[in-house]
Amino acid sequence: MDFYLKQTAYSDPGGLDIGGLPRDPGELAGVVRDLIIHRGEGERFGHTIPEQRLHEDAESRYVTEMLRILRERRDAPLTEPRAPEERFVGTCRDFSLLHCSLLRATGTPARIRCGFGTYFLDGWYEDHWVTEYRLPDGSWRLVDPQVLHPSYTLDFDPLDVPRDRFVVAGDVWRACRAGRVDPLRCGFSPIDRLKGLWFVRANVGHDLAALHGVEVLPWDGWGPEILDDASLTDDDLVLIDAVAAAGSEDELRRLYGDPRLTVPDVITSYTTYRGVRQVTLRRG
Repeated sequence: MDFYLKQTAYSDPGGLDIGGLPRDPGELAGVVRDLIIHRGEGERFGHTIPEQRLHEDAESRYVTEMLRILRERRDAPLTEPRAPEERFVGTCRDFSLLHCSLLRATGTPARIRCGFGTYFLDGWYEDHWVTEYRLPDGSWRLVDPQVLHPSYTLDFDPLDVPRDRFVVAGDVWRACRAGRVDPLRCGFSPIDRLKGLWFVRANVGHDLAALHGVEVLPWDGWGPEILDDASLTDDDLVLIDAVAAAGSEDELRRLYGDPRLTVPDVITSYTTYRGVRQVTLRRG
């Protein structure tokens, strides 16, 4: 079986009845767009998101938790659009993970990618996650379910995102190291301290983990604690250079075996809402 057809501990939808779901990746992206509201989209939808949901929904690491919350707010087929108050309140990672889950469940190999979007703020590489699915010819296509809403003004099709509009983390790392991109223009723009080469490094780790079936939250960390550029060592730079330069899945798999990169059973959550804490992850 294709590795990217297999559900992970994170993407597994449990006993979800997929009989009524479309198989087309674009249609599934539309389904996901109508199930989730990004926790920064309240004003865009004319909706005040309850404070508790802002704090708690996006801490749901697993699709089974997302689906449970959706059922609690409205017990209806996933294909029925929901009012803002009936939606899961999440992040870009949640749009991507749910889309990936439904793609896998309906027979399309898929994975989520961590990197940076260049279509949110001019001149800025915004921390972002999208879905990537495999076409029949073996190539991969990027999809951004979050920006399917008409309030997003785009100059491209979000069902086929150009590689220079969403840039995977390893490519941004290489561009920063070569001096083509300023690391201080890479990060999470709403919080000033969340930018820099160390932040790009974290996203390289998140992307590598996702490629190996561990689809962590955006604020998860493991290995050496590196929270600013001053904490980067020469060894760190060499290690991430190797990941960013890897030219095959076999090479990435070998690198992921390095204990500095492998996601352990217990990680550190750096969420701004609940504070820094240790979390034990669910395994497959």
